Amino acid sequence: MAHLPNLTFVLGGASSGKSAFAEALVVQTGAPRVYVATSQVYDDEMAAKVRDHIDMRGADWLTIEEPLDMQAALSQVGADQVVLLDCASMWLTNHMMAEHDIEAETQSFIESLAACNGRVVIVSNEVGMGIVPDNALARRFRIAQGKLNQELAAAADLAVFVIAGLPQVLKGQLP
Repeated sequence: MAHLPNLTFVLGGASSGKSAFAEALVVQTGAPRVYVATSQVYDDEMAAKVRDHIDMRGADWLTIEEPLDMQAALSQVGADQVVLLDCASMWLTNHMMAEHDIEAETQSFIESLAACNGRVVIVSNEVGMGIVPDNALARRFRIAQGKLNQELAAAADLAVFVIAGLPQVLKGQLP
């Protein structure tokens, strides 16, 4: 049984293997598992993706669907549980599309992580390694995502960057 620290941050690009890596970390603990889903389903393609992810995880996960309020989601977690929060980028997108105060929401998110009774593994997208986006919303998102990732990495006990399925430890030690 692997022992995870209180907060693990898993970062990577699209289809880098970050979610699979984070899920494996959670499973290796042997602890009861909670999946906090931040996505919102707006079309058939996303609905199919959500179903596929649920099927892949199996029935032994408690799923909490919460696109915005991480305090509400994480306050449900017991001390014996390990949470996979997938993903911080979708959470940020949801708040940006709702035109919420991103700084205030980020502060609340960080506080809810510190107050969570269980251990948490957060997945997030690295979006700053490509070209400068061609529209204002995408540029605002890239800046906000970079700031959020920096906040999460600073709060984390373990930070891992996943590239082509290979974990690169940025902070802390893998269990």
